[in-house]
Amino acid sequence: MQRAKEAMKVSDGSLLGDPGSTPLSKKQGVKWQKPRLSRQALMRCCLVKWILSSSAPQGSDSSDSELELSTVRHQPEGLEQLQAQTKFTKKELQSLYRGFKNECPSGLVDEDTFKLIYAQFFPQGDATTYAHFLFNAFDADGNGAICFEDFVVGLSILLRGTVQEKLKWAFNLYDINKDGYITKEEMLAIMKSIYDMMGRHTYPLVQEDAPLEHVERFFQKMDRNQDGVVTIDEFLETCQKDENIMSSMQLFENVI
Repeated sequence: MQRAKEAMKVSDGSLLGDPGSTPLSKKQGVKWQKPRLSRQALMRCCLVKWILSSSAPQGSDSSDSELELSTVRHQPEGLEQLQAQTKFTKKELQSLYRGFKNECPSGLVDEDTFKLIYAQFFPQGDATTYAHFLFNAFDADGNGAICFEDFVVGLSILLRGTVQEKLKWAFNLYDINKDGYITKEEMLAIMKSIYDMMGRHTYPLVQEDAPLEHVERFFQKMDRNQDGVVTIDEFLETCQKDENIMSSMQLFENVI
């Protein structure tokens, strides 16, 4: 029940906020600042909660803290290399790996696992489609499985990356067929999947045509040359100039 309440905090159904509304910083006269990289923010992430719930209890043998490889078929990179690639601390990586190994002894996560995770954290809606899109965004090489390295590198970007890194990741999520462009159909599919996952318990209540209206507003601002698609350059330029989108980047923490 608590997880459902946490999920309901996201009310607009978008990873990027609403370009048609007044940013909070403008209303309050306060300049937007990047959220601090707190442990509390880290713990709001569904994937992190899932992993850490399976971590070895404190006080247990920590001989595997350097990423023990004997029980996994897919061997991850060394801890120091992952620490250099991500913005996680050594202890965070150790905890994430222990949980990952417990949940996925093979060393790989498949799409069905993602669907189970999001069904657990968003029981009030249907998270199947969103989990599918999210899995494909993590699965960089498209082989149907996510290894520990790809998993934590992706989490590091989403939770602790720069705004530009997060926006590039979001573009990759919206670009469903990975052709380097976002179409209205692709963005609408992602938006609908998020609304479906949030269910009917969002506040304020979401209208049936809200995803389409949201997409129309985005394209009006982003598609500079009116060719029906949004490029990565158009996406980055528009988002970084929109204070509301910038301030809403923390929504990633609620739906990842």
